[in-house]
Amino acid sequence: GGLSQVRVVAAGGDFSMALRTDGTVTAWGNNDYGETTVPDGLTGVRVIEAGCSHSIALLENGRVVAWGDNSCGETDVPEGLEEVIAVSAGGWFSLALKANGEVVAWGNNDWGQASVPHGLTNVTMIAAGDEHSLALKSDGTVVGWGLNFYCQ
Repeated sequence: GGLSQVRVVAAGGDFSMALRTDGTVTAWGNNDYGETTVPDGLTGVRVIEAGCSHSIALLENGRVVAWGDNSCGETDVPEGLEEVIAVSAGGWFSLALKANGEVVAWGNNDWGQASVPHGLTNVTMIAAGDEHSLALKSDGTVVGWGLNFYCQ
C-alpha cells in the first residue's frame, strides 16, 4: 500500500497531492470543489501547488494548469501565460513567476494579494499565503503585498 515513485507532495486546505516521478499527479482528500479531480491526461508536470480548495500544476513546457474551486477566479490561468518557472497557490488566488523575473497573479484580490506591485522586477522566488504574497528579488530583498493585519 501507500504511494511510491513520488517526487514532491503538496497539502491544501483539506486535500493532498503527490507529483510522481513520471510527471503525473495523484490527489486525495476533500473534493467538494474538484480540487482532487486531476485533469484527464495531465502529464509532464514539474511542480505542484495546493491552495485552500484549488490545485496548480506547472508543466515542463512552462505552461500552467489549474483546477478545483474557481469562486474567485483562482483557476482562471491568464490566457497566453508562458515561460513560467514557478507557481504558488494562495488561499483563493494564484501566483506565477516567469523566466524574465515578472510575477503574474490572478484570483481573489480582496486584500490586494493579487495586485502585483508596479515595477516589480528581477524576482527569483514567489510565495503565496492565505491573503498575502511575497517575492524574493535577485538582490536579496523581499517585497510583500496583500493583507498586513499581522505585519506579515
